[in-house]
Amino acid sequence: MSLIDHDRMLSGQLYDASAKDLHEARMRSRLLTESFNRISVADQTGRRTILKQLFKAFGEGGYIEPRLQVDYGSHISIGKDFYANYDSILLDVAPITIGDNVMLGPRVSLLTPAHPLDADVRNSGLEYAKPITIGDNVWFGGGCIVLPGVTIGSNVVVGAGAIVTKDVPDGVVVVGNPARVLRPLTAADTELWTAKQQAYLADMKALEQAN
Repeated sequence: MSLIDHDRMLSGQLYDASAKDLHEARMRSRLLTESFNRISVADQTGRRTILKQLFKAFGEGGYIEPRLQVDYGSHISIGKDFYANYDSILLDVAPITIGDNVMLGPRVSLLTPAHPLDADVRNSGLEYAKPITIGDNVWFGGGCIVLPGVTIGSNVVVGAGAIVTKDVPDGVVVVGNPARVLRPLTAADTELWTAKQQAYLADMKALEQAN
């Protein structure tokens, strides 16, 4: 890739999105995502091989439903046990870093690109980007959008349809447009859902014993 435009792109400076080498890199990612989106869901080895080629890092236990769309892929690092539902859009003009045990609902968009507010500068093809960072144990409801430059902490729930425009601390539920903290996640949440989990396990054990 063009070192000048590629380095400027990753550092958040204005860069020329039409640079030849950047175009070639985007074409590579499009061919890989095209292959991923067409391959049989029964071919898990083939699907994982493509994702390993596409992303900078893709942790063990990860699974992505089709369709997947990215800009480059090579600027995306994903931890272990990642799950993305249908129609994920990960635009990695700047780095996207995702921790462990992160779940994306359908049609979640992580968007690092941004464009100049001035129309003449914008129409010249110059743009810029800011990175997105996501901690561990984060669940995004369907249709969430994360905008450029946002950092989301660990143990966070992002409500369906939320548009996240600014950083989110650890251990909260955020909702709305723009997303705001609705409430913290507390010990009461842990107690409630642990009790439900234990009830489920007890039901399954009873069924197993009955059979």
